Amino acid sequence: MKILYAIQGTGNGHLSRAADIIPCLQRHGEVDILVSGIQGDLPLPFPIKYQLKGLSFIFGKKGGVDLLKTFTRCHPRKLYKSIQQLPVENYDLVISDFEPVSSWACYVKDKPCIALSHQAAVLSDDFPKPESKDKFGKLILQNYAPADFKYGFHFKGNGDSIYTPVIRQQVRNHEITDLGHYTVYLPSYDDPTLMEKLLEFPAIKWDVFSKHNTKKIVRGNITIQPINNLLFTASMASSSGVLCGAGFETPAEALYLGKKLLVIPMKNQYEQQLNAAALEQMNVPVIRSLKPKWDTILSGWLQNGPRIAVNYPDITQDIVDRIVEKHGK
Repeated sequence: MKILYAIQGTGNGHLSRAADIIPCLQRHGEVDILVSGIQGDLPLPFPIKYQLKGLSFIFGKKGGVDLLKTFTRCHPRKLYKSIQQLPVENYDLVISDFEPVSSWACYVKDKPCIALSHQAAVLSDDFPKPESKDKFGKLILQNYAPADFKYGFHFKGNGDSIYTPVIRQQVRNHEITDLGHYTVYLPSYDDPTLMEKLLEFPAIKWDVFSKHNTKKIVRGNITIQPINNLLFTASMASSSGVLCGAGFETPAEALYLGKKLLVIPMKNQYEQQLNAAALEQMNVPVIRSLKPKWDTILSGWLQNGPRIAVNYPDITQDIVDRIVEKHGK
């Protein structure tokens, strides 16, 4: 069997999940990998056949998506050309992790596309919705990467098509300790903004991983370093808690590791608003920004934040087997 597995390269969650899904797919045949997007930092330990620009959301520096840069860098002609030229018709099975080029190529060429992503689950009516109604954000989630069949991952599984998160083997096999520091990953904030806020808590040792620098910086109680997969996993596994955006993979891994978790959903990013609503239902604290009005919740979390018990079994191979058996030729 010949399989095309297409991965969204905006952020690192899709790429980290792919590292575990690809070996499961390879048990069923030849797998070609497509990655589109320009915001990912994690290299995949597999050869990539198609590296495309795709359609990326560009992170800002003050807590949200930079909509202007997102639209000015989308290059619709290149996107259209990539969609037309991608030979999805040569594959027995096309699986897309919220990747638009493969999804739209399948749509244009009348080829079945299988969605296997968090986004395939996040709009389900069975999960809570944020108070604010973001019709434009919802429209993007619904149409960004269309699919004929949808299988999703969420913080809680639901039925035969929504599963609990894929927790990387690297995380599952890591020793869990508590060395007293707090791991921070907030890619939509620049380093000066983070530094200014975190210095307000001098008794806390902060271990920050940043998209915005290329060398390690230590200032008082704060260490800021470039994103490194091994170091980040080790930092989370040995932390007292994790402060991060309301993405999916990092919060799920923090919960699996039994760490205190506090999330800040990105502005102009509806998926993260949905995630925040789901996490709030699980009693995970949520703040909306680093502004002073949220300091009480942040301080309370540092002093006595909850540790949420979850059950995320290792069922990735079972999920892949089921999808291939149902949809593969």
